[in-house]
Amino acid sequence: MTPAILRKELQAMIDTMPDQFIQAMMPLVTCFAEEYWRPKLEAVTEEESAMIDSTVLIYEKDPSSFTDWEDIK
Repeated sequence: MTPAILRKELQAMIDTMPDQFIQAMMPLVTCFAEEYWRPKLEAVTEEESAMIDSTVLIYEKDPSSFTDWEDIK
């Protein structure tokens, strides 16, 4: 079977599946997705890592100082 046909069949199964099965399936699908995308992520430099850590600390101290992405769109 081609990937396109498999996708259609999988989508049809998901569309008819009871909610509790979808919830149970989510960790497995997430695991596959993470494995797929992980190699495509670039490594960050120490400076970038420090900037990320600093920003997380600022956010944790005052989340209201950040703009929600939904508000920006």
